[in-house]
Amino acid sequence: MFKFSGFTGKANAAVNAAIEQACILGHTYVGSEHLLLGLLEEESGIAGNILRGRGVEWGKIRQKLIETVGRGIKTQMSTEHFTPRCRKILENSLAEARMLGQKIAGTEHILLSMLKERESYAVRFLKEIGVDCGGVYRDAMDLIGSELVESLYLKGKKQAGKPKTVVSRCPNLEKYSRDLTQWAKEGKLDPVIGRDEEISRTLQILSRRTKNNPCLIGEAGVGKTAVAEGLAQLLLTDAVPQEMQETRILSLDLTNMIAGTKFRGEFEERVRACLQEVVDDGNIILFIDEIHTIMGAGAAEGAIDAANILKPQLARGELRIIGATTLEEYRKHIEKDGALARRFQSVEVLEPSPEKTLEILKGLRTRYENHHSVQITDEALETAVSLSERYLTDRFLPDKAIDLMDEAAACVRLNTAKAALCAQRRFAVLTTGEDRAFGERWNSDHWPSEREERKQQSTVVTAQNIAQVTSKMTGIPTEQLMKDQNKRLLELEERLHDRVIGQEEAVCAVAKAIRRSRSGMNDPNRPIGSFLFLGPSGVGKTELCRALSEALFAREDAMIRIDMSEYMEKHAVSRLIGTPPGYVGYEEGGQL
Repeated sequence: MFKFSGFTGKANAAVNAAIEQACILGHTYVGSEHLLLGLLEEESGIAGNILRGRGVEWGKIRQKLIETVGRGIKTQMSTEHFTPRCRKILENSLAEARMLGQKIAGTEHILLSMLKERESYAVRFLKEIGVDCGGVYRDAMDLIGSELVESLYLKGKKQAGKPKTVVSRCPNLEKYSRDLTQWAKEGKLDPVIGRDEEISRTLQILSRRTKNNPCLIGEAGVGKTAVAEGLAQLLLTDAVPQEMQETRILSLDLTNMIAGTKFRGEFEERVRACLQEVVDDGNIILFIDEIHTIMGAGAAEGAIDAANILKPQLARGELRIIGATTLEEYRKHIEKDGALARRFQSVEVLEPSPEKTLEILKGLRTRYENHHSVQITDEALETAVSLSERYLTDRFLPDKAIDLMDEAAACVRLNTAKAALCAQRRFAVLTTGEDRAFGERWNSDHWPSEREERKQQSTVVTAQNIAQVTSKMTGIPTEQLMKDQNKRLLELEERLHDRVIGQEEAVCAVAKAIRRSRSGMNDPNRPIGSFLFLGPSGVGKTELCRALSEALFAREDAMIRIDMSEYMEKHAVSRLIGTPPGYVGYEEGGQL
């Protein structure tokens, strides 16, 4: 007898009875029809009682099976002979049990899982003998919610005032998604600041009759997911139309949906089941982060991918989906598929300005203070914005500024714990040995005030802490990061002259242009300056560029060097602008 973990004894007996029937009938597999026979054979099981109550007889099902499949020579069977559908029924029965608040699956959960496989032989046999499968499902759900099943699971223990389990209308969506609206109700989402325009545009697209699917496009870290979370919070207020106040936003996890799909067709079944639940509910909006991953997701050996499954329902307006992806991935995957691209309406999410980023940090400050048990000063927030904008050039606001604030707060908290440990050790030393009396007197007189003072000083995140974290990330010394920008500009000629000697006119011209740009008198979207250095080889043209890079950005490698002597051939220009269509690397672009 085989033992299956996660199932009750009766459920184990039913599955083993199914294997035994397959052996007796000489079949080379164990399918859903054998499982049905096993459930009927386990007379004390809940599933068998429900089926017999609906007029299902073991003999009739067995005769149907013989007429359909026939009989063979008696063989030996094992769990390796389970069909994919039979295996799926057993796996889903465990999920049914968890969803209904029970730790192990019984025969009733196997029956529920079996009835959901509408194309299985088991359901087909039941329909052929005139059984109402919907009625069987309702009977099972009624019994699961009754005191009879509770007593069977709890083995006679008293359960005073235990509420009945609420059965979900969307079991598949609960497995493969998280409810952003519920998280917003529980206060688990961070406040969304400065994205009112994007949220309003997204809501407007969702209210359309057809093609009501917004796609949030922006660089990594600018706040695309935050727009969806902000919309989930907005749906809980009266600022949206009446018909949308009952709408939920579910974040779909494609990785979870693909995981465990061993056989062809399993992924498609999961997707279709989830989409059908969305259509049946009518008040669900799906949010798919990194939506470009639907292109090719689940497609193997001729199977259809998620994008092509979605297209018909997106076109009819049966689904409302919010997608989020980067501009590069959108062009690379979605824009090339015109049929999919026209079903989405683009919403561009731009990087916020430093001023808006500072507002975002102030809105998030309380949550980070509570998490780390520290205080974060306004000066620290301003420093986080300015240093992240100037030195973390490979990332985008507000993500990089939030990371600086978060890591600085964590660093301060850890240093506080270390300081407390050192103080405890010092107290232990003072209160032992010959100076014990002095140590106890010093502890009573000085320790309370020192401890309070240390606590107030050590749990405050300052600009210096932000600079220390930035220094660890970039390798630039903390003293250089904290140096006043105005003072650095005033000393620019002196710093350039230290490295470039004898080029007074060139150095002064460059320094004046840089100061003019930094004063805020020019367009912020234009370059800091454009310079053309002329002169013979070896007079310091490249050295001046290196010195300027070090003076402005605190490191020499903050400079991209293009040697035009390498571009003498016609084809070499492709290194800058990318290769033409038809050549390898066409979609990757060039150095520019």
